[in-house]
Amino acid sequence: MSLSLISLLLLFGGLAGFLAGLLGIGGGVVLVPLFLWLFAHADMAAELVVHTAFGTSLAIIIPTSLISVLGHRSFGNVAWGHVFHLATGGLIGGLVGSFLAANLHGELLQTCFGVMQIVIGLKLLFYHPRLPPETDTDPSALSLIVVGFVGGSFSAFFGVGGGVIAVPLMLILLHLPIRLAVGNSSALIVVSSLAGTVSYVWYGLQAQVDFPWSVGYVNLLVVAIVAPSSLMFARLGVRVAHRISQDRLLRVFSVVLIAVGIKIGLHL
Repeated sequence: MSLSLISLLLLFGGLAGFLAGLLGIGGGVVLVPLFLWLFAHADMAAELVVHTAFGTSLAIIIPTSLISVLGHRSFGNVAWGHVFHLATGGLIGGLVGSFLAANLHGELLQTCFGVMQIVIGLKLLFYHPRLPPETDTDPSALSLIVVGFVGGSFSAFFGVGGGVIAVPLMLILLHLPIRLAVGNSSALIVVSSLAGTVSYVWYGLQAQVDFPWSVGYVNLLVVAIVAPSSLMFARLGVRVAHRISQDRLLRVFSVVLIAVGIKIGLHL
């Protein structure tokens, strides 16, 4: 790899980590588009590019989300009783989502990812519902498991953290405070991304992926380069989350998501 390419990977890894800590979204919405471009220009077989981008993204999200959890825990924003049930659903959802993704053609999966980016971007930009009042009553175990399953399935299917789905569900359906929702989401992402990564490795081994430094659909060289930068900036994101309003950042981020989603979805 050239120095310029390594620098680009470090930059986007840092951005993904920062967003993971700040918003509890995992960072995959930044990493996957980068990896789609990287692997396509590295002479990887076209049928392997999308699945390897997703699997590699999930592998990096595991330690990044773990750092985010530790940071949010220090501020008292992780409810471990909630996390147990969320993780149960997230583990099952991660296995289901990766199974569905592994059995889809790469081009169709890429189109789905692009549409997902656009929908999330539009939601962040325009949809500001009146949230129900927060409550001190603990959500039921079943409701937590369902939210975990949805978030885990989404995470593994698209190679992203899943917090873009889990956080709104915890706010709207479970009536949790925003900071608790973000902290719990980070913990959920650790489990769902782990389940997804193991599954992408397994399905890639079954497909006999042959590409340097790859184990199944996970490229270990890219993980080794990007993960440290992502970890470092995840801590910074957690600190910033407690000091600034996130509204302006969300608006800018949403526009970027829409633009990237259009490019990826249309295979431009």
